[in-house]
Amino acid sequence: MPGRVSVAINADKPQLWKADIATSVDCFNTWFMKFAPEAYRKSRASTTEKVKQALIRTKDLSDVSPDMLKEHPEVLPTLRMSTAPPIARDRLIGLAQTSSNLVKRMEEGNLPPHMAGANVDEHLKRICGVLTELLDRDIFPWLAEKKAPSDVERDRASTIVADRLCGAVADPIVRNAQEKRQLALIEEFLLSHGYQKKAHPSGRPIVEMEPGTFSFRMNVVVGRVKRVNIPIDVVVQPKKPRASKIPVLIEAKSAGDFTNTNKRRKEEAKKIDQLRDTYGKDTQLVLFLCGYFDSGYLGYEAAEGLDWVWEHRINDLLRLGL
Repeated sequence: MPGRVSVAINADKPQLWKADIATSVDCFNTWFMKFAPEAYRKSRASTTEKVKQALIRTKDLSDVSPDMLKEHPEVLPTLRMSTAPPIARDRLIGLAQTSSNLVKRMEEGNLPPHMAGANVDEHLKRICGVLTELLDRDIFPWLAEKKAPSDVERDRASTIVADRLCGAVADPIVRNAQEKRQLALIEEFLLSHGYQKKAHPSGRPIVEMEPGTFSFRMNVVVGRVKRVNIPIDVVVQPKKPRASKIPVLIEAKSAGDFTNTNKRRKEEAKKIDQLRDTYGKDTQLVLFLCGYFDSGYLGYEAAEGLDWVWEHRINDLLRLGL
């Protein structure tokens, strides 16, 4: 009933879990086969352009120098994927005996602001030495021939390096595309039930959220002594708010295999503990699930006081008093 804390949705129905798990896996796989390659292709196309820019800035890899890296630190991921074998970030740090902070900041497009100039030069010299020695001359044949590459050679090499870069982040690419899709489904559902998408003013308590509104990726303050923000995917204030005025909190979750879900299951449990410690035991954090969530994951979350709505049965959101 609107205005009251809802009864359990799926956490108390283990007899339904097996069938729901199978349906959820099918739901994810159907989406993946149809849409994930498109998401990957789009990322690959944009990454290929970035690789081409990196080749231009390094003069087709003939200028892998400290001065070049100081001017264009953002090319470092491309250079790591241009070696044989491609080098992970931590491997480069070890081989060059360099600073993890330096490498991380460079891959974000900057240099550490407090690192002394001479010290930076020495570290960049070691990084360049490792990269130059290991450059994959099979995909950059012009290096051995000591000539400028043809457009075809540059395009081919850029595509290969882009594939390596995208392969290293394939899971996040798919996960981000799936998250966008899940949030779009929730938005469509809420709008169809008379809710309005409206940002809640930053700094105002969530109990003051306007009835009948929802917002995505809202920072919610937790902690009684040390106050910190935790991001919540979907925050919905029912048209008739609960007595506590605490909105409905929803986390969108998708997974393409069972292993990763069991590695990540403690994240939600920690989040609900923080929320309940701040806002009271009746605070609800509901998971919106699509994909590979097995009975071990579901049992763990249920024991931690979490409940969930399956994407393939989205109407269960109404049981949250919406």
